[in-house]
Amino acid sequence: MVTLKEKLINKTAVLGVIGLGYVGLPLAVEKAKAGYQTIGFDIQESKVNMVNAGLNYIGDVVNEDLKDIVNSGYLKATTDFAQVAKADCVCICVPTPLDKNKQPDISFVKNSAQNIVPYMHKEMLIVLESTTYPGTTEELLKPILETSGLICGVDFYLAFSPERVDPGNLLYKTKNTPKVVGGITEKCTDIASTLYESILEAPIHKVSSPAIAEMEKILENTYRNVNIGLVNELSILCNKMGINFWEVVDAAKSKPYGFQAFYPGPGIGGHCIPLDPYYLSWKAKEFGFHTSMIEASMMINDRMPEYCVERASRILNKWKKAINGSTILVLGIAYKQDIDDYRESPALRVIDELEKEGAIVRFFDPFVPMYQHQGIIKSGEPALTDELIRNADLVIITTNHSTVNYSFVHQHAKVVFDTKNAMKEIESRGKIELL
Repeated sequence: MVTLKEKLINKTAVLGVIGLGYVGLPLAVEKAKAGYQTIGFDIQESKVNMVNAGLNYIGDVVNEDLKDIVNSGYLKATTDFAQVAKADCVCICVPTPLDKNKQPDISFVKNSAQNIVPYMHKEMLIVLESTTYPGTTEELLKPILETSGLICGVDFYLAFSPERVDPGNLLYKTKNTPKVVGGITEKCTDIASTLYESILEAPIHKVSSPAIAEMEKILENTYRNVNIGLVNELSILCNKMGINFWEVVDAAKSKPYGFQAFYPGPGIGGHCIPLDPYYLSWKAKEFGFHTSMIEASMMINDRMPEYCVERASRILNKWKKAINGSTILVLGIAYKQDIDDYRESPALRVIDELEKEGAIVRFFDPFVPMYQHQGIIKSGEPALTDELIRNADLVIITTNHSTVNYSFVHQHAKVVFDTKNAMKEIESRGKIELL
């Protein structure tokens, strides 16, 4: 019998990816580009149809790469989970959101595992890549998968390897980002590492358990959450003190060691940084532990959209305008620069809070022409015209897109509230207020 490791080495293994979103589709593309027959699974038929037609919907995937591997037969997508039976390795890349009470919702992970069970076979590898709380792989996935009658570490292999996708990053993509792998057993870790070594052009860092790998990913994003919370709090203080905090950070980062620059903003967005600390805090309560520093940073970051609206109101008041009835132009819906991803974007909450105060809100984002939030679809302005800018009582910059001409905005705006320091190169500062 040919072992799974031998199949991975000679690339005769069939690989599967469950979830064809920002994490799953780039991973499926890299697997297919590496020469593996790859099957992508998704419950959304629209995504499946687009993949099978070679139509890309993820910014970090090269359009031509997707067309080539689909046309050559290396990648196909399906909604039929029975096709899992054909796969030797399956990576789970499904969402792990929070529910309305900020509690972990791992139903997508659980459902994926349950959908795999009827089609499992010996010498099969299953890897969870979705970010979750420490213990998920061993405490949740392993028992579900063993209802198949197969024994983990003996009949099949199970590991956790956290996704590290950074949408819009021009340097690090799926293929060249170092991978952390932790299996239930040493054999599980070895098999999973063999898989990624055959696909990626990056080091594979093996750890002793899935829980280590799960906690590692939480640490990465909690580290960023805490530091962003620190600079957000200091930016509020510096505003009261009349100090330009952005200049403070630039001065601090001149030190060649012991300091990493983080910058304030209207809040934090994306699927990881705003959510992951909640997973850790929730799990910590199981051990009677209160994550006080982490929760403090979360409270600061969560309040930034409301603080930005308070600042907007004070700015308008200086110009003898009430926020109620004012026209406010929001520049930027995406949660970070030069991408079309607006998941958990603080700009959405800024808009919500502005509208609660009676403001008339318009928005422009060259990457996000429209968005859906809380069941409502809103369309942005088709172009950033001088008339659009002049008609706004206040312009708020919430995303620093490099394709926006901020000198043009400054030229025509009455006043600008710049929450991202996008106008740092503009010398005339009379009508610019910084976060």
